[in-house]
Amino acid sequence: MISALRGMKDHLPPNGQTYEYIIKICEEVAKNYGYSFIMTPHLEQTALFRRSVGESSDIVGKEMYQFIDKGENDVCLRPEGTAGTVRAFIEAKLDRAGGVRRYFYHGSMFRYERPQKGRLREFHQFGCECFNEPSVYEDASVILMINEIFSRLNIKTSLKINSLGDSSCMPAYREKLLKFLSSYEALICEDCKRRKDTNPIRVLDCKEQKCQEIYKDAPLIIDNLSAECKADFDKLQEILTANGIKFEIDSRLVRGLDYYCKTAFEFISDEIGSQSAVAGGGRYDKLVEYLGGKSSYGVGFAMGVERIMEILSSRENSTDREGIYICALDKEGLDIIHQAGINLRKKHKTNISYEAKNLQKHLKNADNLNAEIFLCMGENELKEGKIWYKNLKNKVEKTINLNELEGVLGE
Repeated sequence: MISALRGMKDHLPPNGQTYEYIIKICEEVAKNYGYSFIMTPHLEQTALFRRSVGESSDIVGKEMYQFIDKGENDVCLRPEGTAGTVRAFIEAKLDRAGGVRRYFYHGSMFRYERPQKGRLREFHQFGCECFNEPSVYEDASVILMINEIFSRLNIKTSLKINSLGDSSCMPAYREKLLKFLSSYEALICEDCKRRKDTNPIRVLDCKEQKCQEIYKDAPLIIDNLSAECKADFDKLQEILTANGIKFEIDSRLVRGLDYYCKTAFEFISDEIGSQSAVAGGGRYDKLVEYLGGKSSYGVGFAMGVERIMEILSSRENSTDREGIYICALDKEGLDIIHQAGINLRKKHKTNISYEAKNLQKHLKNADNLNAEIFLCMGENELKEGKIWYKNLKNKVEKTINLNELEGVLGE
């Protein structure tokens, strides 16, 4: 038997329905915030991610699915969604067209890392990116959008925020941090030594306990912000507070990618064991320029769909019942219920059973399909031109005339 690759997972029903449900909610909220759907390729030039995600990132250093294709091109499967969206934005010359552009996307991402709970080699993200909007109000709107999504999904989260400064305050802070790190270079891990030479602020994201102990005394960017960055960060907190969003300032939150500046944030959930980030993002005002475009502001986020699926699937009745199951107990009724099912499919999700079975087997099939409405024709119903109706959600039962079926279902 040929099995799926390690870290690649099939999503069979009901997981498939849970995925659809999550994406539907995300899309509805994103559209309400003025975002439109964009779809970019799964395969991109490796240089795109080296220049955007950054050499200091574990994604580029260790985790990319990278190879040379038959045309001798250095390519890789996308490890995240922002860089491809920025590339599409530049390639369509929208960086030069002016105006604010807002996009959302969802789909597969790929990272070659050790598979574990909530972390696969092929995983799915929903994300949003906004270009050409410098206002911190958009940063706040992005956070409010995510909060609305989790509210609709009935998922409780906590929010951590930080400011990473910008080019006006980062150089002076970088010097302070490098001076601090030089005193401990012999003690920090190899990854931090590499990050020290590429993007020093990323050392604060290290998960090694010995490094975290050292970095407790490290200088923090939040204490070295320019007047503009501080004003924006204060305004962000003001907007969140005014909208009832609770948050914690985490001065060591730097995110895992090199392109962030100013606002950085993470939404954390404790519903999947130890606390895990289920969404995160921030501002990246230099990324379009880094990738060869005209200087443009940027802010966005991504959320891990599998982690959200895991939370919803751990609850009873996480996926609501939907659709119709229609069947017959005797062969004589198959043609009638088949035609009735075809008519129902014009307006309703409908599963038609092509076999005559006893009632309990049909009910079991309907339950396995998570159907809401059960319609069945037995010998008596066939004679009287009727069908037996049962709502599997609220348990209401009745016998109705076939010619009144559409009206009853529309109630």
